[in-house]
Amino acid sequence: MKYQANKIEKKWQKYWEDNNTFEAKDYDKREKFYGLVEFPFPSGEGLHTGHLRSYTAMDVICRKKRMQGFNVLFPMGMDAFGLPAENYAIKTNTHPQITTRKNIDNFVRQLKGTGFAFDWSRFISTTDPEYYKWTQWIFIQMFKKGLAYKSSENINWCTSCKIGLANEEVVAGACERCGGEVIKKEKEQWMLKITDYADRLIDGLDNINFLETIKKQQSDWIGKSEGAEIQFKVKSQKSKVSEELKVFTTRPDTLFGATFMVIAPEHPILRKLESDIKNISEIKEYIEIATKKTDIERASEDKAKTGIELKGLKAINPVNKEEIPIFVADYVMMGYGTGVIMAVPAHDQRDWEFAKKYNIEIREVISGGDISQAAYIEEGLAINSEKFNGLETEEFKEKIIKYLEDKKLGKATVNYKLHDWIFSRQRYWGEPIPMINCTKCGWLPVPEDDLPVELPQVDDFRPGDDGESPLTKATEWLNTTCPKCKGSAKRETDVMPNWAGSNWYFIRYTDPKNDKELVDRKKADYWLPVDWYNGGMEHNTLHLLYSRFVYKFLADINVVPKHKDIGDEPYSKRTAQGMILGEGGVKMSKSKGNVINPDGYLDKYGADTVRIYEMFMGPFDQSIAWDDKGVNGVYRFLNKVWDLQDKVVEKEISKEVQNLIHKSIKKVGEDIDNMRFNTAVSQMMILVNALDKESEISKEVFERFVLILAPFAPHMAEEMWQALGNKNSLASFAWPDYDKNLAQDDKVIIGIQVNGKVRDDIELDFDTEPSESLQAEILAREKVVRNIKDKEVVKFIHIRNKIISIVVK
Repeated sequence: MKYQANKIEKKWQKYWEDNNTFEAKDYDKREKFYGLVEFPFPSGEGLHTGHLRSYTAMDVICRKKRMQGFNVLFPMGMDAFGLPAENYAIKTNTHPQITTRKNIDNFVRQLKGTGFAFDWSRFISTTDPEYYKWTQWIFIQMFKKGLAYKSSENINWCTSCKIGLANEEVVAGACERCGGEVIKKEKEQWMLKITDYADRLIDGLDNINFLETIKKQQSDWIGKSEGAEIQFKVKSQKSKVSEELKVFTTRPDTLFGATFMVIAPEHPILRKLESDIKNISEIKEYIEIATKKTDIERASEDKAKTGIELKGLKAINPVNKEEIPIFVADYVMMGYGTGVIMAVPAHDQRDWEFAKKYNIEIREVISGGDISQAAYIEEGLAINSEKFNGLETEEFKEKIIKYLEDKKLGKATVNYKLHDWIFSRQRYWGEPIPMINCTKCGWLPVPEDDLPVELPQVDDFRPGDDGESPLTKATEWLNTTCPKCKGSAKRETDVMPNWAGSNWYFIRYTDPKNDKELVDRKKADYWLPVDWYNGGMEHNTLHLLYSRFVYKFLADINVVPKHKDIGDEPYSKRTAQGMILGEGGVKMSKSKGNVINPDGYLDKYGADTVRIYEMFMGPFDQSIAWDDKGVNGVYRFLNKVWDLQDKVVEKEISKEVQNLIHKSIKKVGEDIDNMRFNTAVSQMMILVNALDKESEISKEVFERFVLILAPFAPHMAEEMWQALGNKNSLASFAWPDYDKNLAQDDKVIIGIQVNGKVRDDIELDFDTEPSESLQAEILAREKVVRNIKDKEVVKFIHIRNKIISIVVK
């Protein structure tokens, strides 16, 4: 019978759904395994091939875990709030609830059609009021603990979308979504005090199994640095002032080399001493230009440094009392440190370039470099530093900090690049922030019994020109009663950011229908933490950081557990896949018209072909271009697999085939565990090619092969499993064991290195022991002799089955 992918796949997808095959069991006696993928934003375009790469990988892992006897939780939901849905609603004049529901239905159709073993009974959507009720509840608990507060902040403002944007949403000075101009705008925003958790977010990384690159991204974003805070008095030519500039520096040992100061365009001293600045008009023009740049643009190392001196003001260096000029420059920002830097051009390259441009003194205070060519940024001995001359850098740091503290001129301090999380968005399609503003009582949380605060219906989703949220137009909803004094009050009209619902969704999966509490603690204790979380490289920083912060907070208020091994961390393990590129290696984008929707491939080839191709196309952690020829090649492979059924008989197994099936079981299992999916598929292809050469295939061998194929091509595997006479689904059938002796190679080819470079190779019996006779044979080989020549062999290292290394001199 010919391989009919679509017919087989529909049959087994219906079977799995009708029989609740993949539903996880709370409190089961089996060891639990919680596998997680990032839930998608349901766009109008549907799933793309990048989604499928991540989801297929974790599906393979979870299917194998289930076959190994684990109680597997592998859930799915939709991260459905967000600006794209709102922009589409404005464009089409269709309520985002309608388009979102339609898009969710399409995504679910595609996910089910790809055969993913999700537990659909736990499906959630962030736009469901019964879900965001608990998102709002988390915010209220943070407010009660002093972690949520209102503050005026300079934010990136899209003049077209009329909303605030995170730095990551601004590309080349324009809005990532619409391409509109982005400027700096001061707005009152709700903030979350993630900075209170900075050290814990760094320390927690030591206990979890994240890729080192991911750990580095997390710690770099937090940006912890130790140094000193130093006070520089400000002197005005016009009047007596008492202002000071506070500076954070990691190199207080260079203080004697500070020859000018630089402040951020947003620094409040510019307003306070406006009348003392002689060139204030020029300064204001510069500030106006700076407000149109993003923080990323301003901080770019490639951009030319610009600045203007504040005429009429000087700063006093606290250690030598020198009067030094003060500049305003856009590369200094209020978000890091104090918004002021002491510039030491001899020992900071950025300061060196600035000093060269503006003809400012460059004074060397650390010996060892040639400052005429570039700044010397290494450590060394102090010079031109009065009584501290001759000290090594670390000792100098300690003594200068003590000196500053004794003189009340500064203090040792710790600084972070991380700043508090802006949690307000002036748009419609998001979770309403559950706060009420009373003129008498101030800001108060909505009573918890009144949650959720549902998003009201409005006819016009566009933000106002003044930047006010569309929710200000819902006057009946807006006007409410103060929960404290019972007087007239107004609701908060800002909504939460995209991140809000995705910070804790993995917790809700463990108890998705609970209307009494965020999660039943017993269920949380059973399922959490997540055992393995896989997702996109682009979410390795902010999403992980925010969700780790929220989990730590919920652990602090005893809502979720702290694990004996990883403490208050939500994920035991985090991995990430490389990006799938368009044909020709170009990044996919709607503007390029090269986004690959999998529907056409699913219809033409079937889900199993698409699944195996996604796993076979290249190393999982690397970006790889989509190739239609590769898809067709996998389809031919599955047809070959299908045709092998005709050869299956009850017979003895040949030694050669027996060894190969045991090697394949070993390699495929290990490769799945290590996300080497491409080599797992390659091994199955080797096995299939060997079986195809046989005139008859043992039923025992074929059954074992079907079981290791099942995580990759579950529909075909189920169909062949049934055809072999098995009545029950193989989804929970035991993963096959292998015999260690049969799984090892009879022969092994190992490389021969001379001084670290491979010069030859040799085939040996597996587990050949090192010996003098083997050494003599190796040293007599032509290529080895040619590379050793007349040199002396000082070391001969033979690591069994791995390498032979010869060191000569």
